[in-house]
Amino acid sequence: MPATDAGSEAGTLPAADITNITDVAHIAHIAHIAHVTDAADTAVTEGTEDTLDLRLPDELLALIAQEGTGPDPGRSPDGVAGTAPAGPYEANGGDLLGGVDGWGPVTTPAGEFRLVPVGVDRDLALIGAWMNDPAVAAFWHLAGSPAATEDHLLALLAGDGRDVPCLGLLDGTPMSYWEIYRADLDPLARYYPARPHDLGIHLLIGGVADRGRGLGSTLLRAVADLALDRCPAAARVVAEPDLRNTPSVAAFLSAGFRFYAEIDLPAKRAALMVRDRSRRHLM
Repeated sequence: MPATDAGSEAGTLPAADITNITDVAHIAHIAHIAHVTDAADTAVTEGTEDTLDLRLPDELLALIAQEGTGPDPGRSPDGVAGTAPAGPYEANGGDLLGGVDGWGPVTTPAGEFRLVPVGVDRDLALIGAWMNDPAVAAFWHLAGSPAATEDHLLALLAGDGRDVPCLGLLDGTPMSYWEIYRADLDPLARYYPARPHDLGIHLLIGGVADRGRGLGSTLLRAVADLALDRCPAAARVVAEPDLRNTPSVAAFLSAGFRFYAEIDLPAKRAALMVRDRSRRHLM
């Protein structure tokens, strides 16, 4: 998956929530204080601290064994299976994430929310319009003709199910775009100590009216916890917003993610954010 920004919703939190957050270093300091002062963090001494696990997941070993047999199935846009759904907002098929199409709705303070796998024919115009919003384009880099967005979506949908692009529906209305993916099988895994079955999230809030009022944080928390509930083998959910996107980093912190590290990705310097299964009831 391209290193797109995990949170291109400019102004995720209400202005009052981020008035005193002027840079990522300050955000990291806040996150560190919250981390070290929570009594329950004694769990770190029980083996939950991040270490470099050199055992590759079975899925990755299988993919390595297939090297040389053709284009990477997770990157090639040649296949278009699943891009023409049977009806409005219906499922598109299987994946390596426990079937995102079957995760079902979740009740949030903002209303009933659910993820629906993208259908290109159905959703390209809407997603393309969102990508051309300057606040989004600054981090997703898919502005311009619909072809850029279409190629991006087709590449994800043509893969083996490790990446699932979705629309987010709030009370039945599409209002956000998500990419849920297996971070341990993604190129991102080269840049941090990935663990088997790590999950990843990319998000953009589509409508300007939905930004800047805390909705992003609410939905990030709901989706991260839904992913952990539906994928019992996963111990955590990760994200890597651009360090320049301070409101996005703040949104992840407000959603119960912790600042883990700064990482240099090919297209950006990112804040690696982590929501741990073992700590989610504390944050």
